[in-house]
Amino acid sequence: MIQRLQTIFLFLVVIGMGITVGTPLWEQVDTGSGTGDSWNLTAFMLTNLDSAGEEIQSSSKWYIATLASFAGLLALISIFQYKNRARQMMINMINSLLMVGLVATVFLTTNGINQAISAEVAGAYQIGFWAILASMVCNMLANRFIRKDEALVRSVDRIR
Repeated sequence: MIQRLQTIFLFLVVIGMGITVGTPLWEQVDTGSGTGDSWNLTAFMLTNLDSAGEEIQSSSKWYIATLASFAGLLALISIFQYKNRARQMMINMINSLLMVGLVATVFLTTNGINQAISAEVAGAYQIGFWAILASMVCNMLANRFIRKDEALVRSVDRIR
């Protein structure tokens, strides 16, 4: 049934991936160069800004937005697979792997920038990054409740 608790958690995954696509993921303000440059990472772009806020350079990071959008789409598809709980769990497990890849991609991107600019501090992860981690937890909880429903159905079948 669509009104189960796992549906709420899967919908929260969709919202979390939307937040990831729409908000900043990472910001590096203190680069250690003394010029006041800053770096901003969103799901679509990595932008270098000078102290006046003007763009020095930018590069496309479309693959982060693609991974986040695909994870949100998989969660949305999983919501409507409630009649086949095994397929729903499989989709959620694939989605978990996709979100782990998304976290690794963001981490490796930010780590690479920090090494390239020889930053003294690591920068700050913003709301978009934390939304990925919250979505991973919601996805895990959805899988837990799907397994619980499956166990309930099997125990009822055993009683008959």
